[in-house]
Amino acid sequence: MKKIVLTGGGTAGHVTPNLALVPLLKDAGYEILYIGSKNGMEKDLVKKEGIPYVGISSGKLRRYISIENLKDPFRIQHGYHEAIRILRKFKPDIVFSKGGFVSVPVVGAARFWRIPAITHESDMTVGLANRLNLRSVKMICCNFPETAKDLPAKKAVVTGCPLRAELFEGDREVAKRITGLTGEKPVLMIIGGSLGAVAVNEAVREALPLLLRDFQILHLCGKGNLSAEHAGTPGYVQIEYATDELKHFFSLADVVISRAGANAICELAALHKPNILIPLPTAASRGDQLLNAESFKEQGFSDVLLQADITPELLHERVLALYKEKDRYISAMENANFKNAAERVVALIKEYTK
Repeated sequence: MKKIVLTGGGTAGHVTPNLALVPLLKDAGYEILYIGSKNGMEKDLVKKEGIPYVGISSGKLRRYISIENLKDPFRIQHGYHEAIRILRKFKPDIVFSKGGFVSVPVVGAARFWRIPAITHESDMTVGLANRLNLRSVKMICCNFPETAKDLPAKKAVVTGCPLRAELFEGDREVAKRITGLTGEKPVLMIIGGSLGAVAVNEAVREALPLLLRDFQILHLCGKGNLSAEHAGTPGYVQIEYATDELKHFFSLADVVISRAGANAICELAALHKPNILIPLPTAASRGDQLLNAESFKEQGFSDVLLQADITPELLHERVLALYKEKDRYISAMENANFKNAAERVVALIKEYTK
């Protein structure tokens, strides 16, 4: 049996694309081992899928001054030696990385043992972990054509982001039963990630009187972000976080407001959901969401609204315009073929399996 090590962690965006590959890898005859951090959030996600998991020491990228920044190089070095031992014992034919700092020692250990490695970059600009991994990998898969232009031509390939098959199995009627929404008006869904997006939540709630004239609203507001003031508002349903139900909620949504994280917007494009992206400002990120959003706007997949520009009137105006022009956005996304990214990535893995 062929063997593969999957690695990546720190956020769900570094894990869920790996999990999307698992059914295809199993069908192709691969035995799978996941290497993540010892106490990272990826541990529970991976174990839930019944995949063997081994934790190693890893660092973390912090955009602020901390004594922990001085300790991270030693953690990474320790993780590198742990990964060397794990790979020696497991003897994988190939390593696939989704990024995050835990991937750096694993990809380095693969290079030590001369095991081919492939990595995937979700954002427009290559993150620090993948920049560190670049010398050691055979190929780097990208979501955006703009990313590939800034990478070595022989290593970069635009694949899109692997998405889990069940995402496409949503049932609109199930979503109606869960939410109580009738679908008598078009449904606007707001999604900001597992922790939500406070600024987006506030903007949407401020605009509710206008938005509810034309839409029913399903608001995934993030853990701890429910609003008691707006509870029970007719046509407005707020839910902290969705996991298994998310596929049904997507099926119910006619238009979507979202942050511009790479995995989230690739899901919207694959599902052909007209959307307004409100990217995280540069003050709170390295600016990748702004670039992601601009690329999707230029390709005709999304409208973009900057957080600093939001007013209730403007938000209502843009959502209404998006809905009226939804067919144009849907057509552009249908022609882009986001749905088959997992198959393209697994084809590369097969090609480079030694």
